[in-house]
Amino acid sequence: MNVDLLCSLVTEAGRAIRDAIGGEKKEGLSSIDHASKLAHRIIAEGLRGFCPDVPAFSKEDTEESGGSGEELPRFFLVDPLDGAGAGRSGSGEFTVNVALIEEGVPVMGAVYVPVAQTLYFASRGEGCWKVQDGVREQLRVKNPATGAPTRVVVNRSQISPDTVSLIDLLPGSSATIARDSALKFCAIAEGEADFYPQLESTREWETAAGQILVTEAGGVVTDFHGTPHTYNKTGLVNGPFFVAPSLAWLRAMDLLDCQKRLAERECEYLATSCR
Repeated sequence: MNVDLLCSLVTEAGRAIRDAIGGEKKEGLSSIDHASKLAHRIIAEGLRGFCPDVPAFSKEDTEESGGSGEELPRFFLVDPLDGAGAGRSGSGEFTVNVALIEEGVPVMGAVYVPVAQTLYFASRGEGCWKVQDGVREQLRVKNPATGAPTRVVVNRSQISPDTVSLIDLLPGSSATIARDSALKFCAIAEGEADFYPQLESTREWETAAGQILVTEAGGVVTDFHGTPHTYNKTGLVNGPFFVAPSLAWLRAMDLLDCQKRLAERECEYLATSCR
């Protein structure tokens, strides 16, 4: 298995999406829905051709069945169009995500941004890379400068009350950066943001490719106790997690094991999730 395969598949799927979203409704579907199904077929057929013995779980064929339901040493997670709302709103912040999971951990992933024609990819031990306009650049997370505001990346569509309360716990000042889809992970990996708290429920295909980008760029994706975020959970549903430059930074910001302080702020969902 080679990361170049994932890169070629997400790029091909992204180009198909660009072609599709400009068209009229097809087969009773909106152009965004049609584009997602088209991208799914391209990726699914490619993975079957190159890795026929490795199962793949995609947003397009797994939402009703709820995931693998069994222990698997290796499998792919596919989000053929992450951020459909961004596609419908015209922001362009939607992505194509594919990741390879081994023993519950993302070991390879690619994220393509069709509108910007930008590719991000990473493979375990090989670093995280960005390709735009033919220029390839290695990415590294950045620790915030002393005294600088903490740059928190949040969902563009909405910020939950719990997220606001968590941001309020940060020492010093903070500033929010709005991104949709896997671009929140990309913002951490390329040092544009310092912290991404995801407190609402997500599905594993939304996060796996972004996670390997961040970890290969030197960052961490953990639960609220600092345990690395893993995959193949029941129904492929994620719990809350933090994305940050390092565990040391999370400790310095007093974010680990923060359930007591959150409970005092009446953040019922988040305080419960931290236990």
